[in-house]
Amino acid sequence: MPKEGLSEQFSALRHLPRFFRLIWETNKYMTLGNIALRFIKAGIPLATLWVGKEIIDEVIRLIDVQDGSTQYLWTMVGLELALVVLSDLINRVLTLLDSLLGDLFSNKTSVELIRHAATLDLYQFENPAFYDKLERARRQTNGRTVLMSLVLSQLQDIITILFLGAGLIAFNPWLILLLIIAVIPSFLGESHFNQRSYSLTRSWTPERRELDYIRYIGASDATAKEVKTFNLSDFLARRFETLADQFYKANRKIAVSRASWGIVLSAIGSLAYYGAYVFIILQTISAVITVGTLTFLAGSFSRMQSMLQSIMSRFSRITESALYLQDLFDFFELQPQIASVPNSQSFPEKLQSGFTFENVGFQYPNSKRWAVRHLNFHLQAGEKLALVGENGAGKTTLVKLLARLYEPTEGRILIDGIDIKDIELNSLRQNIGIIFQDYIKFQLKVSENIAIGNIDDLDQLESIKEAAVKSLADQVVEELPDQYEQVLGKRFDKGVELSGGQWQKVALARAYMREAQLLILDEPTSALDARAEHEVFQRFAKLIEGKTAVLISHRFSTVRMADRILFLEHGQILEYGSHEELIEQDGKYAELFHLQAQGYQ
Repeated sequence: MPKEGLSEQFSALRHLPRFFRLIWETNKYMTLGNIALRFIKAGIPLATLWVGKEIIDEVIRLIDVQDGSTQYLWTMVGLELALVVLSDLINRVLTLLDSLLGDLFSNKTSVELIRHAATLDLYQFENPAFYDKLERARRQTNGRTVLMSLVLSQLQDIITILFLGAGLIAFNPWLILLLIIAVIPSFLGESHFNQRSYSLTRSWTPERRELDYIRYIGASDATAKEVKTFNLSDFLARRFETLADQFYKANRKIAVSRASWGIVLSAIGSLAYYGAYVFIILQTISAVITVGTLTFLAGSFSRMQSMLQSIMSRFSRITESALYLQDLFDFFELQPQIASVPNSQSFPEKLQSGFTFENVGFQYPNSKRWAVRHLNFHLQAGEKLALVGENGAGKTTLVKLLARLYEPTEGRILIDGIDIKDIELNSLRQNIGIIFQDYIKFQLKVSENIAIGNIDDLDQLESIKEAAVKSLADQVVEELPDQYEQVLGKRFDKGVELSGGQWQKVALARAYMREAQLLILDEPTSALDARAEHEVFQRFAKLIEGKTAVLISHRFSTVRMADRILFLEHGQILEYGSHEELIEQDGKYAELFHLQAQGYQ
């Protein structure tokens, strides 16, 4: 086996203390109970073998003396029965504890994964390497308590072996040497193939994500229309089959090698066991030991061989599980770059001067192209600013910088003269309401879909209804069978699907759920017709009197409602001013405005 593979497996064991701290924090009483029961169970094999020895020797003695008392014999039989019942009881309780603790641990780590993922930066979610880490971590939230059971079983078997080994050493130390010869080859083989399996699984993380994605789009309500319309089923099935077959072949190669070597190494162990068994039989025939001692030693050797093989095999499984556990902890160790600094300030109770961009530029990690650069402008408190530009001009990047979802690569953003980095992050986000063009259609109740804008008010139905009225979503809700209790989407039973325009009104209501001082609408009405969008924005303008707002829209009839317009091109400010000023400049904005106006004539 490669030296570095074994070294990596031993290195993975460093995660066990942290893992058991998580288990302990999940439920300390169940954990203590599990450990205590396993220590008790560790002594049962030795006690059972000793009682069996006494029964056999006592039976032979009674045959020889004919009229001897059988009280001791039946006492031993009763004790053996008690040990069997106790062992079965402990096994059932351990199975129950492992199951319950496993569910609790899975829930706990899943919750922590969701919470930790929410703290990470947006740009991290846009990185494929990050998604690989996230996927590996997500897979570890289920079934990791198997590792706890493996480690505790390992300790339990080691204690049992120490007891049984003492008896074998007292009889003949060479039996222990035979045991080592029997199990070491199997251990090295298992360790080698576990390392290869882990390496294969880890290296295939991107392909496994692709397989999951193809499986999803091939059988999903969200993609069913396109799959049917464009007849994509064969294409997707072939692509899935090709990838899956490649992984199968790579995995099959390891599995065949493991099985082949397993046969050879297992045969070595069997030969060693029967060599010891023959030696013990010869000792019995020579009257060196009793028949009861024969059964005790043979049973002890057999148990120890089986347990040592289990320990060696289990060690490989433990290190393999610990290697996978490393993926979970690696994810938890990821830290966001965007976070509140010590002694940060709260967002101003009432904006005075507004937001100022000073030579702001942003460059995505590992990208040479600037998404936006040299942004210098001032968004006054209470002003309505429209962002205009072709797709890819940097409009959405700008609003993400404004909401501090991205950190400027250069320059700075000021809020009432305070650097945005010095404002406490939760306070900042609480004062900014933002609806993106690619908003999520949550398959939840209407009330929950709207309350997402300010989830703390989930139980405030009046606030939810008020937000729906402001976004005109109340007209949509009135037509639904269960109104605000209606589940949206077709994923769950009795769910109702909405049209694009209806969904946008529901999503828009989220922006009205919080008393934000800055509202950002990033093309949230693109699915509405021109008349409906104009109505929504007119209503929006009236409802946010005195508040600051940023609007993104491709419809110039809506854009002209803003106080000022910022025209972006290639990530930089091309034109800046009111609608009238930009028309008078007769530049790019005026050209596009007149082109769009002709389309309505």
